[in-house]
Amino acid sequence: MTPHELVAVLEKHERWLKSKSGGSRANLSMANMEGSNLSGVNLAQGKLSGANLSHCDLSNANLSTADLFAAHLTKADLSGCNLYRADLRGAHMRGAKLKRAILKEADLRGGALLYGGHGGKNGKGLDFVRSDLSGTDFDDASLNNANLSGADLTDVSMNGADCEGALLTGATLMRASMKSCNLARADLRGSNLSGVNLQGAVLRDANLTGAMLAGANLRNADLQGAKLEGADLAGADTTGANLARSADNFSVQIQQALHSHYTWINTNGTMGARADLTAADLSHIDLTGVNLSGANLKRANLSGAKMREALLIMCDISEAVLDGADFSGAILDGANLRGANMTGIRLDGAGVGWVDIKGPDGQPTGRLWAANLTGAKLTGSSCVRTNLRGANLSDCDFSNANLTGAILSDANIRDAKFTGANLTGASLPPPPDPDDD
Repeated sequence: MTPHELVAVLEKHERWLKSKSGGSRANLSMANMEGSNLSGVNLAQGKLSGANLSHCDLSNANLSTADLFAAHLTKADLSGCNLYRADLRGAHMRGAKLKRAILKEADLRGGALLYGGHGGKNGKGLDFVRSDLSGTDFDDASLNNANLSGADLTDVSMNGADCEGALLTGATLMRASMKSCNLARADLRGSNLSGVNLQGAVLRDANLTGAMLAGANLRNADLQGAKLEGADLAGADTTGANLARSADNFSVQIQQALHSHYTWINTNGTMGARADLTAADLSHIDLTGVNLSGANLKRANLSGAKMREALLIMCDISEAVLDGADFSGAILDGANLRGANMTGIRLDGAGVGWVDIKGPDGQPTGRLWAANLTGAKLTGSSCVRTNLRGANLSDCDFSNANLTGAILSDANIRDAKFTGANLTGASLPPPPDPDDD
C-alpha cells in the first residue's frame, strides 16, 4: 500500500467516525504497512486483521475496538496507544513497545485461522495461532480485565502495569518483570510464572490455582485472599510477602487430616484421629488459633505459616521447616522441636515451656514434660517475651535473635549460641557447669 492510498483510507475513516458523507470504515485487512509512521492516527473500529504493522510507529494512536486479529505488530511502537477492547487474538507482538498503553478489556488470546484449499490433504481447516507477546514492554500499561489466556508472555516487562481482573489462565510468563504490577482479582490458573519478578506486586484475591511460581520473586507482594491450591512455590522468595493459604487451598488428604484431628480434639479422642502430617507441605498455611495439640508434624514444611495463638501442646514438630513462620502467642508447651529450622520465626509472647502430664483420669500427675528444642536453629528469630521456662535448649542457635524480656529460667542452655542476640530484660538460668557431665 502506497502512502497516498493509506492517507486516503485514513481520511475516509475519519469522516466515517464522524458520520460525515463520503466516509467509509477503514479496511486494511492483510495490508502491508511495515515500518509506517502511524503515530497519533485514529483507527478506532478499523479492520486490520492480518495486517503487517511490524516496526510501525503507532504511539498514541487510537485503535480502540479495532479488529487486529492475527495482525503482525512485531517490534511496533504502541506506547500510549489506545487499544481498549481491541481484538488482538493471535496477534504477533514479540518485542513490541506498549508502555502506558491502554488495553482495558482487550482480547489477546490465541486465535483460529481459516486456511483454504480444494480438498484433499491440504483442504480447508482451522489453524490455532497462539498470541506471541514475548519480550513486549507493557510497563505502566492498563490491562484491566484484558483477556491474555494462553498467551506467550515470556520475558515481558509489566512493571507498574494495571492488570486488575485480567484473564491470564494458562499464560506463559516465565522470567517476566512485573514489579509493583496490580494483579488483583486476576485469573492466573495454570499459568507459568517461573522466575517472575513480582516484587511489591498486588495479587489480592487473585486465582493462582495450579500456577507455577518456582523461583519467583514475591518479596513484599500482597497475596491476601489469593487462591494457591496446587501452586508450586518451590524456591520462591516470599520475604515480607502478605501470603496466607487457608486449609481449603491444600490437598484433600491434608484437609481430611485436619478435620479428623479437630474431631479427635473436640471428642477427647473418642472420634476422629490424631493428624499425621509427616513431611507434609504446609508452607504459608493459615491456621491461626487452631488446636493441633498432639499432632505429628515431623519434617513438615511450615515455612511462612501463620500460626498465631495456635495450640500445639505436645506436638511432634521435630526436623520441621519453620523459617519465617509466625507463631506469636502460640502455645507449644511440651512440643518436640528438635532439629527444627526456625530461622526468622516469630515467637513473640509464645509459650514453649513445660506441660504437666495428666493421667488416664485426666488429673495432673505432677510430672512435667519440657519442650525439646535440641539443636534447633533460631537465628534472627523474634522471641520477645517468649516463655521458654524449663525447655531443653541445648545446642540451640539464637544468633542475632531478639530475646527481649524472654523467660529462660530453668531451661537447659548447654552449648546454646547467643552471638549477637538481644537479651535485654531476659531471665536466664545460671551458666552450665563445664565440669557437669
